[in-house]
Amino acid sequence: MSKTLLFIPCYNCEKQIIRVLAQIDKEVLSVTDEVIVVNNRSTDGTEAAVLKFIKERPELNIHLLRNDDNYGLGGSHKVAFGYAIDNRFEKIIVLHGDDQGNIKDALSVLKSDDLKYFDCLLGARFAKGSRLIGYSKFRTFGNRVFNLFFSAVIGKRIYDLGSGLNIYNVEFLKSNFYHRFADNLTFNCHMLLATDYYKQKIKFFPISWREEDQVSNVKMTSQAIKTFTMLFKYSFSKKKFITSDLRERSIERYSAKQIS
Repeated sequence: MSKTLLFIPCYNCEKQIIRVLAQIDKEVLSVTDEVIVVNNRSTDGTEAAVLKFIKERPELNIHLLRNDDNYGLGGSHKVAFGYAIDNRFEKIIVLHGDDQGNIKDALSVLKSDDLKYFDCLLGARFAKGSRLIGYSKFRTFGNRVFNLFFSAVIGKRIYDLGSGLNIYNVEFLKSNFYHRFADNLTFNCHMLLATDYYKQKIKFFPISWREEDQVSNVKMTSQAIKTFTMLFKYSFSKKKFITSDLRERSIERYSAKQIS
């Protein structure tokens, strides 16, 4: 039977992280073997909130890891991918700790045989059957435009450049092709472009997505410029882009300390 890891990255989301952890019920436990919360050096009460939850619910097999440095969202992914590889997991689920996504949307996918045929299953906010709650029409329009541009370059229909709910086959992560991808919020975009370059098999699935009391780390204008720039560079020279060091600083090893 395959081992499945649930990875929850978090940064300054003490109000939301408990609601995310509360999603872990018997049904979720039936398809996961371990949960890791990766704290990217939060400066609020996120870590204390997670520790309190773990103490109150020891049966859930949740471990808290604290990054040894502020690596960014992409860096937290690299920590978790390394953890999954080192501990011989076969699947890793990514669920952001800001409580915008719902793990239940991934359960039917996890129970299917899709990961036998695909390298990654990507939650899509803009696929048929998805539900957006509190998400502005302007941002929805902007995302759909970007999806069309990426679809044109990649040559297949893209429904989301990177949501907070994804599932990866650990086997295809073992080559560490993502090590030099950006550690910021564009990490998922780089992962998406890599699926095209390395001919990885992907499938999108619909999800529910909500914005309530979350504090967005996305600055729309600068993010749009970065996204268009990376797409242009990739379309102009795919190999050079994918194999370049796309980080703002070079990090040899992404490490974290297990707190609980």
